[in-house]
Formats: sequence, C-alpha cells, structure tokens
Amino acid sequence: MADKVAVPTTEGELSWNLPNGGGEVSTWYKLIGDVRTSQHPPVITLHGGPGAGHNYLTPMGDLYLKHGIPVVFYDQVGCGRSTHLKGKAGDESFWVEDLFVHELDILVDYLKLRDRGFYLWGSSWGGMLAGGYACRHPQGLLKIVIASGPISMPLFIESARQLVTELPDTVREIIEDCEKREDYESAKYEEASALFMKKHVCRLDPFPEDVMATFANLKDDSTVYMTM
Repeated sequence: MADKVAVPTTEGELSWNLPNGGGEVSTWYKLIGDVRTSQHPPVITLHGGPGAGHNYLTPMGDLYLKHGIPVVFYDQVGCGRSTHLKGKAGDESFWVEDLFVHELDILVDYLKLRDRGFYLWGSSWGGMLAGGYACRHPQGLLKIVIASGPISMPLFIESARQLVTELPDTVREIIEDCEKREDYESAKYEEASALFMKKHVCRLDPFPEDVMATFANLKDDSTVYMTM
C-alpha cells in the first residue's frame, strides 16, 4: 500500500474588532498547502448558510493534492470554530453582507495575499458573498467562482417553494404549516426538512461526515442563518 502524501496543513485563529466598537472576535482558518511559497495563487473558500461552516467544502482540498493549488478554509464569524454571537440573534442591522466582506478583507491582509493574488470560490450564500466582495474591486482578487449562489433572493425563495411542492403531500404540508407558524424547532419540521435535504441538497446515503458536520453547525447555532 502506497504511503500517504504528506500535505502541509496549518490551522489558526485571527483576532479582529467588530465595526462600531462591537468588541473583539476571532475567525478560525485552515490552510492546505503553503500560501506564501506556492507558484499558484491560493483559493479562498466561502461557505454557505450563512452559518453552515467550512466542513462540507473539505473535498476542495483536492485542488492542492491534484494541482498544487493552496486552499484556504475558514468559518465565518458566528459559526463553526469562530466566535459565536448568539446575543445578536434577530439583529438585522448587525448581520449584513458588509460584516462578512470586512472579515474576508482582514483575512486576505492577514495572509498577505494582496500582492501575489488569490481566487475566491463561493458556495450558495458564499457565492453571494464572493460577488459582493468582487464588486468592491479589492486588490489581489484574480477571479471568482460562484457555485449555486443565488443572484436574487425573491427568485431563490420562489424556487425553494417549488422544490417543496415536489415532496410527498404529507411532508409538504408539515413544512408549509411549520414555516407559516415559524415553528422551526419541532421534531416534525426537522424530519420533514431532512427529507427535503435528501431529495434536493445531498442525495448520498448516508450523508458524508463533512456534510453532517455542517448540519450540526446550523443546529448548534442558527443565529446567523435565522437572522439573515
């Protein structure tokens, strides 16, 4: 059996201050490969949710194994291994795109990527974040990839409702009734939502561990997701 290839991996935490004197928080990150010495610009991955955490994007690390492209993972503030802010639940003036653009900008500077350049790869909400960040024309951004990132929230909601209609009637009725009453904690809603996920989000059975970890992040702290 061939020996496993040693992959240079670095984990750390970046401390920064929230806007308007909101206090200090930290952002957890993980680097696959050496972002300083590689001949390839690194890819910064932006996870969805918001609040889902980086876990389900772990296979992106294959970019380094197969092509030597360094990969940067991080948990956006409010979820995963970064600072949680449950006290900000429901605060729509706090949980805005600008907050996450600011966090990403700080991470880029911390990793010293301005001069050498970098790519962004955003999934779902992360795709929206990538687009919002790119619109500001930041120094060093070479290209972005948006994977399943909605360009219009009204159209996204309309499409999601259409997907719900494709479920069995009993499941559809539970989801529609619970969402109408904003009852997102009941066992019935969780079971019905799990069926939605199996049909429209991930059809692997069982779910990969990385995907399960992402769902666990959202269940552990839904502050960002439910507010935004």
